[in-house]
Amino acid sequence: MTTGPSEDGGSLVRVGMVDDHRSPIWGIERVLDPIADISLVCAASTVDGVLGGMPLDVVLLDLRLDDGTTPRENVTTLSAAGVATVVYTSGEHPALLRSAARAGALGVVLKSADESVIIDAIRSAARGRAVLTTEWAAAIDGDPELAAVDLSPQLQKVLALYASGETSARVGAALGVSAETVNEYLKRIRQKYADAGRPTHTKVDLFKRAVEDGWLPVPQRRRRTSGAVSDDFRGRRR
Repeated sequence: MTTGPSEDGGSLVRVGMVDDHRSPIWGIERVLDPIADISLVCAASTVDGVLGGMPLDVVLLDLRLDDGTTPRENVTTLSAAGVATVVYTSGEHPALLRSAARAGALGVVLKSADESVIIDAIRSAARGRAVLTTEWAAAIDGDPELAAVDLSPQLQKVLALYASGETSARVGAALGVSAETVNEYLKRIRQKYADAGRPTHTKVDLFKRAVEDGWLPVPQRRRRTSGAVSDDFRGRRR
């Protein structure tokens, strides 16, 4: 991964941050401000917002965002843009961590971690190396079926729509296929999960699997908007 030049001629790791609240961003800005080879160059409340700013090497990504995106979607988008992802979270949602792992995030750092841990994680990610923390190991080790259920893009859409509460007929109308075809897709989906030891006997089970695997966002209470982050934040460049 290519990084930008620092003032002393060395490599500068350009960091972006995606978080709904200002306080974690202010904290990271304070942590990185004295570090010569790392700079927080932009932050936003969405992945699209942070990618619309300056060129980035690493993004610190909060798992639960108010825009309804999933960790899998966000990590995939960042990877497609050539940006390494480090999950930066309070760590209370193991299923979301596993979803980020499936999508290719390099690791996780808790918001309560020491400053040295955060700095080392950013440097490792900038080099394309896994960020080895106990939280990341626990998330992966706690998912024996990691990547065991591989759904095609069409099956992903069917699962997401149907598990969200749509009928087979409405899913078919949205995808341009018949309700009978949707039901056949659902049989395939159920069989794949059964083969992985994760049965889906009910529609609620399908919803749980869709959330666990990142096809649907985790339900959450509405957050207060007073601390929301605007997408026009831009950090100082050295």
